[in-house]
Amino acid sequence: MSVLDSRRGGGNGNNDDLASLEAGLDALETHLDTRASRWRKLLSATWPPVLAIVGLLGVWELIYRSGVKPTYALPSPADVGLVLRDQLSDGTLLEAMGTSLTRGGLGFLAALAIGTPLGLLIARVRPIRRGIGPLVSGLQSLPSIAWVPAAIIFFGIGDAAIYAVVLLGATPSIANGMVSGIDQIPPLYQRVGKVLGARGLSAARHVLLPAALPGYVGGLRQGWAFSWRSLMAAELIVHSPELGQGLGQLLDFGRSNNDMSLVFAGILGILVVGIAVELCVFAPLERRVLRRRGLLVARS
Repeated sequence: MSVLDSRRGGGNGNNDDLASLEAGLDALETHLDTRASRWRKLLSATWPPVLAIVGLLGVWELIYRSGVKPTYALPSPADVGLVLRDQLSDGTLLEAMGTSLTRGGLGFLAALAIGTPLGLLIARVRPIRRGIGPLVSGLQSLPSIAWVPAAIIFFGIGDAAIYAVVLLGATPSIANGMVSGIDQIPPLYQRVGKVLGARGLSAARHVLLPAALPGYVGGLRQGWAFSWRSLMAAELIVHSPELGQGLGQLLDFGRSNNDMSLVFAGILGILVVGIAVELCVFAPLERRVLRRRGLLVARS
């Protein structure tokens, strides 16, 4: 028994060393698996859009070679690529993207500051909902370009006219997103808030707004889409040397010079900005909100 005891006692250190070694190997294997998993996720998320773009370019090249349209009306992908390279090298396209993004961002923030309390009032005050709710929904369906002539007459040709069009295009979507989010709140949440003493602004801050976040984020995303489209419509019509050149003005410049390659380059710039804002702002925001609500499982 003593010999066995001594062997057991002497083996404790070796067992501890072996356990720590196994733990280290497990951690290393887990780290490698995590890195491999991330690479697989990145690859699986990248190859479908890349394949779609390659296929689209191939179809475009085939249509160009078929001669359905003359080259001035339908340039080849290579021609557009050359114009795009020139616009990027001299900074024209980047400057236009920056100008439009600044205008769109400022207009969206103004619409956010107006649409959020407006949606809260519509959702919580019944007379306001009956009186203004249908009007706001109607304004959301109104094409943004319809505001451009009125904005030019009222504000003149300037930044104020562009921001007015963006504001009128985005505010109804944000307000309706807030209304939709509040309408989807379970009544139990509001009853519990009243029991705990949350009333008025306190109830809006601690009960309504957090519970309405999923629907509200959807309204924000839609509001940005409306503001971006409204901005392009305004820039296509409202242009002046004092305003600077945005993407809409770049499109109109290409149209006036019958330069379809430049028009396609401007369209690509619009797509790039729209996709970048979606991937960098709204998609992470939506994932965070859904994950905090337990509606999206966090994956390693």
